[in-house]
Amino acid sequence: MKLITKEIEKAFTKQGDTSQKSMSEIKIVMKLFGGGAFTWYLYEKIDEDTYMAFVNLGDPMCAECGYVSMSELEAIKFPPFGLPIERDMYFKPLSRTLKDVYDTVKSGGHV
Repeated sequence: MKLITKEIEKAFTKQGDTSQKSMSEIKIVMKLFGGGAFTWYLYEKIDEDTYMAFVNLGDPMCAECGYVSMSELEAIKFPPFGLPIERDMYFKPLSRTLKDVYDTVKSGGHV
């Protein structure tokens, strides 16, 4: 599965720089998941390989925002079958704010 489509590229361009925006103004562009409990909510493209994301690696209390490398995410294979990270095909780009996703995940909910 191709992780970044043309529609998603356009959404990252539309979102632009988020460094001066509040969590309520930042929109999630894409959702990735893998390994059963790991989820990445990407919201800004920094360069060709680096993105800003809100990441939950299984413990909502430790979920945080930070930089992720797309090439590193694409290289991950989860045992025991070597399954890759997948894009949530049903997540609509720019449909949820970072604040909404953050609050939902931190309260133990699912997006």
